[in-house]
Amino acid sequence: MTKKTGWDDSYWLLLMQLYLKKPVGVKPLYSRGMVNLALELHIEPKVLYAQMIRMRQLDTPRIERLWNTYAKSPQKLRKGVQLLRKMQGFNNADLFYEGVDVQASFEKDFMPIEGHPTLTPIMLTIILDLYFRLTPNTMVKETPEVAQLARKMKVTPETVVNVLLTYQVCDPYLRPRFQADEKLLTACTAIWQRYGNDNPDRLVAAASMMMDYFKK
Repeated sequence: MTKKTGWDDSYWLLLMQLYLKKPVGVKPLYSRGMVNLALELHIEPKVLYAQMIRMRQLDTPRIERLWNTYAKSPQKLRKGVQLLRKMQGFNNADLFYEGVDVQASFEKDFMPIEGHPTLTPIMLTIILDLYFRLTPNTMVKETPEVAQLARKMKVTPETVVNVLLTYQVCDPYLRPRFQADEKLLTACTAIWQRYGNDNPDRLVAAASMMMDYFKK
């Protein structure tokens, strides 16, 4: 079965509401608002991002009509969004996506990993980017970059260090004595396999975009 994006034209109102939130404009791909809407609709952020650009460009008569009707009437837009969210089956993955082949991998990236509720795959990705910027002897809580990243992600520096040391176990060039937690090692290995042996620029770009999720 062909994979679907899950997009429905009724979602333009939800996207418009997000677009009009200050600062008004296209929101970063991994901004918290964009990700939260993606999780609500079970649609990848990159799809919503592309649709938001289309909306800004008013590239169809339908989008232009919606913009003229709702963009300058916050109350009407709010009521339209509330009505949409009350629709039967809305935001119910089991009913809404019955019979549709859904790619849910992006959702897993924002879900806590097993055994470590304060960590998610996108956080592991960002920490992997930091891993390649440090040397093994600087992977300690006293290192400014470690403390700064921990503060932004609202975890302890010890948590970041634990992930960094776990990545040392994944690194084929090192032979650390660190005894890694099995569940964390499994999650870190998956991220390492996704980015660790790829073009470094891909990891840098991904981590940079993902950091938008942790901005206020």
